[in-house]
Amino acid sequence: MAQTPDPVAPADDAARQLAQDLMQARHAALAWTDPETGCPGISRIGFGLALDGGPMTLISALAPHFAALRQNPACAILLGEVGEKGDPLTYPRLMIRATAAFIAPDDQARPDLRAAWLASHPKSKLYIDFADFALVRLHPQSALLNGGFARACRLTARDLCP
Repeated sequence: MAQTPDPVAPADDAARQLAQDLMQARHAALAWTDPETGCPGISRIGFGLALDGGPMTLISALAPHFAALRQNPACAILLGEVGEKGDPLTYPRLMIRATAAFIAPDDQARPDLRAAWLASHPKSKLYIDFADFALVRLHPQSALLNGGFARACRLTARDLCP
């Protein structure tokens, strides 16, 4: 019996560039696992990049995904917006499988992460230092880029954060 070829290609330079473009987003959808039920949950989050190009977010302890990621840091992020016209499934999108790492208030990296966050999310200056907020690095494990109709690529963490 002949095997069906994998329709998802390895990343090429064009795929890596499109992924980098999509990672310039200021918000994303975050998938997480509910610690009480084991069911998946999804939240809209602020999204940004640290100075090293790695993904990050800022989360309030009041949000359900805060406790969920503390208990199980495995998550996924979806980036990409639908255009004004045409089929929504023809627009590029990037799904990143990641591991969340909370940044402690006394972590030496926090000042640089805080500055990077505020550079792209200046309005969060009002609450970024509240005790219930935490900066969270989203360390990519792998990714799947859907570049539009009949164009899908697998990306590695290195493809996303060279």
